[in-house]
Amino acid sequence: MRIAIGLETTGSIEKTLARASRLCQAGFTSFWSSQIFGPDTLTTLAIVGREFPDVDLGTAVVPIHPRHPSILAAQARTVQDAIGGHLSLGVGLSHQMVVEGMWGLSFERPATFMREYLDALAPLLRGETVDVHGERVTAVTLEPLGPKDVTSPSLLIAALGTKMLELAGTVADGTLLWMTGRQTIATHIAPTIRGAAEKAGRPSPRIVCALPVAITNDVEGAKERINAQYAIYATLPSYAAMLEREGSKDPAEASLVGSRAQVLEQLHQLAEAGATEFSGAPAGNKEERDGAIQVLLDFQGGA
Repeated sequence: MRIAIGLETTGSIEKTLARASRLCQAGFTSFWSSQIFGPDTLTTLAIVGREFPDVDLGTAVVPIHPRHPSILAAQARTVQDAIGGHLSLGVGLSHQMVVEGMWGLSFERPATFMREYLDALAPLLRGETVDVHGERVTAVTLEPLGPKDVTSPSLLIAALGTKMLELAGTVADGTLLWMTGRQTIATHIAPTIRGAAEKAGRPSPRIVCALPVAITNDVEGAKERINAQYAIYATLPSYAAMLEREGSKDPAEASLVGSRAQVLEQLHQLAEAGATEFSGAPAGNKEERDGAIQVLLDFQGGA
């Protein structure tokens, strides 16, 4: 299981570059960054990738509703060219409260919208033309979009439910998970997406698991801090469903919290469950976050 770490992109570009520099110097070679309400993540990663050309970079995730697939494909191919072919493009549906409540867009039939969106996005990322006329998505191109002679970014979908996992296994390179624990990966995520990929004749999919991590002797205190930081996710239907499936009552229960030895064991269990990559989100107080960073590096080094 490959180790990555979340790269926070809030604040100025200079602050993001400083964070990336510290993480590179520590030994990390793969970063994932979210697109929520801060700076545009793909633009930021283009700058980061020019400064640190040997690092793999990914979006986790870019919401698709506000971006036409032609625009996103051209942007992603441009970033892929700028950073030397190290981009993983993670896309997702976001949430109804955001899409409808904040953007004023329709969240109707989200699985259909994602399928039609990928009918356009996947070939566009490969430098092909498209002629898609769906119920929700229309995309027509006369020539390839973005730079010429650039490899296609790896395409991943934030897929948690059965339909989305089957779609990810059929047309994408894998899935991105959040608030999804070991048991759920072993019994639901991995068999569903791998079965779909095998049926479609595609390579074994990437399963990128992201969770908060804290190294501490004060487990209950750390869990309180994690729940305070990530409380919103227990209220969002897609993540709440994963917590319920895992038997976790809150985000802290799904997180990796404990001593160095305990968290290393939890990481090994995630790998055995089927996760191919783990992106850590250091959580808690500074000591707990620093400990999380070190444990991730220890696991990366073979601990």
